[in-house]
Amino acid sequence: MSVSSKKKVASDLIHGVKPYKATRGEEFMNEKQEEHFRAILTAWRDELISETSRTVLHMQDEAANLPDPNDRASQETDRTLELRTRDRERKLIKKINESMDMIDSGDYGFCDTCGVDIGIRRLEARPTATQCIDCKSLSEIREKQLA
Repeated sequence: MSVSSKKKVASDLIHGVKPYKATRGEEFMNEKQEEHFRAILTAWRDELISETSRTVLHMQDEAANLPDPNDRASQETDRTLELRTRDRERKLIKKINESMDMIDSGDYGFCDTCGVDIGIRRLEARPTATQCIDCKSLSEIREKQLA
């Protein structure tokens, strides 16, 4: 297999999981689909947790007291950005856990606003989505008008 085809195969995966192939007439959010999204959410959460662990180790290793004020300022800026990123990831892990709870309760994959199917492709693109594309678009339009 060539390098470019290996990259294409890897890029086709969603957090290491192959995209779902629906069959004709298949019921939305059946057991196979729930397992598929649980696998995506679990892999994504594990990736984020792994990154957090690496960050902690990296920050402990870089705990040097640099004599140059510019170097210290750069290091402090880097740490601040890193911590801000990890905080966003912490919030994302919470949303992933909520999505997994929704799978358990049978509510996953359905729009919180109108109740229609969110759709397999949208959920694969954004596994924590809670609104269908139409409701999300309307919500964003309203948000822009209020800003």
